This record gives sequence, C-alpha cells and structure tokens, in this order.
Amino acid sequence: MKELVFLLEEASAKALLTTLLPRLLNAEISFRLIPFEGKQDLEKQLVKRIRGYQNRNARFIVLRDLDSHPDCLQLKQRLVALCQETGKAENCLVRLACRELEAFYLADLAAVERALTVSGLSKKQNTNKFRTPDALGSPSRELKQLTGQVYEKIAGSVAIGEHIELDNTRSPSFRNLVAGIRRLEQELMVGN
Repeated sequence: MKELVFLLEEASAKALLTTLLPRLLNAEISFRLIPFEGKQDLEKQLVKRIRGYQNRNARFIVLRDLDSHPDCLQLKQRLVALCQETGKAENCLVRLACRELEAFYLADLAAVERALTVSGLSKKQNTNKFRTPDALGSPSRELKQLTGQVYEKIAGSVAIGEHIELDNTRSPSFRNLVAGIRRLEQELMVGN
C-alpha cells in the first residue's frame, strides 16, 4: 500500500491535514495521521514509531511547530538525527511550522474568512503583518484576536483545511510542507 504517515506534534495538525490532504493527494495514496501529546512526546516516541512501522512502502513526514525555539536549523537537525536512528531516514521528511501552524492560516485570510464566516479578513492580507506570517511571534494569538475569538484550534483547523489555497506562497513553511508532500507522493507513484 502506498502510504504517507504523518507524525504530528498535536491534534490541531491532524485536524488540518484531515481536510487538506484529500484535496492534495492522488487517490492512490493513502495517509495516516498520528498526533502526539506535544513536541516532547513526539520526539520521545518518534524513533520507535517509525522503526516499528511495517509498511515498506510508507513515507514519513514529521511536522512540528518551531514555537519559541531559537534556531530553526538546529531543531530540524535534531529531528533529522532522530529519523536517522530509525534506519529509515531515506523515507523520512521533517517539516517545521514557523512559528506555529496558525501562520499557515494567516497566510490565507480569504480561506479563514470563508471557513469561519468572519467577514472582512481577506482585505487585511496585504498589510505588513500578514504578508509574511511566518515572522509573527504568536500566530495563534494573532488569529484568535483577528477573528474576534471565533477561531478554535481543532474545529478551526478542520474548517480552514477545506479552503486553504494549496499554492499559497506567503508562508514559506506552508509552501515547503506542501512541496515535500508532493515530492513524497511522486516518489510513491513512480516507485511502485
């Protein structure tokens, strides 16, 4: 079975991918979403989960928020090193959401507007703050404030995942995630 396995920091990432992946992936590729109880739980269980995974045709994507970690490259290297411990590093991809998953949503305020039925958000997309949402210190706080507290992590992520523009370039971390998913999907399509 051709399968993408996502190892996720938390349930909100699962909520987003539940509605985003069917729009992104070829129907021949199945996916499994494995949320953890935060970044420490993810890192603690990552090696065991990947090493023990039985599907030889699986590809793994580790998705974690950067949060307040001071060095993106150092964090990514640490996660890559964990993937190398599994013996399946060639089948693994690490992606970081800079700073938080909500930066992806702030990069597409039209999608947030449609998903949460909060009018007027898309007009704010070209303001300095929302042109490069990966640079924001706390995207989740910004999103809650911007939506008048309408945004909730799980329900909001599901709803926004149905509308978010797959080719949006305002969030480099979102663009890199989508490009990585597409690359692994292509490997699975031509490899088997």
